[in-house]
Amino acid sequence: MPTPAELGFAMPAEWAPHARTWMAWPTEGYTLGDAPEDAYRAWSQVANAIVRHEPVTMVLDPAARASADAWLDPAVRRLERPLNDAWMRDIGPTFLTGPGGLAVADWVFNGWGAQAWAQWDKDALIAEHVAEHAGARAFASRMVNEGGGIHVDGEGTVLITETVQLDPGRNPDWTREQVERELRDFLGVRKVIWLPRGLTRDYGEFGTRGHVDIVAAFVQPGVVVVHTQPDPAHPDHEVGRENAALLRASTDARGRALEVVELPAPTILAEADGEPVDYSYINHYVGNGFVLLCAFDDPRDREAAEILGKLLPGRAVELVDARPIFERGGGIHCITQQEPAL
Repeated sequence: MPTPAELGFAMPAEWAPHARTWMAWPTEGYTLGDAPEDAYRAWSQVANAIVRHEPVTMVLDPAARASADAWLDPAVRRLERPLNDAWMRDIGPTFLTGPGGLAVADWVFNGWGAQAWAQWDKDALIAEHVAEHAGARAFASRMVNEGGGIHVDGEGTVLITETVQLDPGRNPDWTREQVERELRDFLGVRKVIWLPRGLTRDYGEFGTRGHVDIVAAFVQPGVVVVHTQPDPAHPDHEVGRENAALLRASTDARGRALEVVELPAPTILAEADGEPVDYSYINHYVGNGFVLLCAFDDPRDREAAEILGKLLPGRAVELVDARPIFERGGGIHCITQQEPAL
């Protein structure tokens, strides 16, 4: 069977025009947590902000109708399907465009490497449901992967981390060459840039083991923003330095040396329990005429907004308090997924 790339399909850059944004509503489990109102407020603030700019479809477990109706703007469309969790970037499909119209890469999802606390029997089917509803042709990959583990420039380059696709809990016995071949076949890329690791806390109990979308992201062809931690006391200080140095030594699929722009982490270093936070401005979401930026009630919120505003001109930068989302293991980018316009 021909691969998506062989048929001319590829993943567009996030800043390309969108047909809509897909999300999933918190229903149960870890994401809902002991403070469900915090989850409802955070997810609804993101959805209600986006729907002012482009259509939003929320995948909704039938058991969660009442909470969704109470918190969501009526303009947010609903698609009822059974859910385990609410991280649409990871459980949903990766959209592709090509001569045949709209398609998706349907990765294997196994709860971020079959983590002991995760359930995924329902979430493993969400990509298929979304593709069917969007009228997209689905291509099933053999690789365990999540949307938060990849970031493309739309011109043939993808960023990944060594600890996600090569995670023994995801793809035991896969080689770098096999991973690169699968990404070329399903994303239409020609160049894979491997970062050594993600942020420190992402390797804790509820982490993803190194998703790239909290570490580095393309904002223009040839231009990458990278998370840096200015405080040497924080364990991510060396992580940021290592990733920034590697990116500055890299070229993209077109042979351009990458321009690397550092986005300093918020000044907050630890939560109440004393554990270091992984708050990051990299985990923003770019849509039609806007950038939705994670905010942390921190002096660097505005600095990050100014940097991204210059790098993504013509888009309004909107700040949303992302602390309740990060407490649950991710950020704004993790709970959204773009469907590109044809």
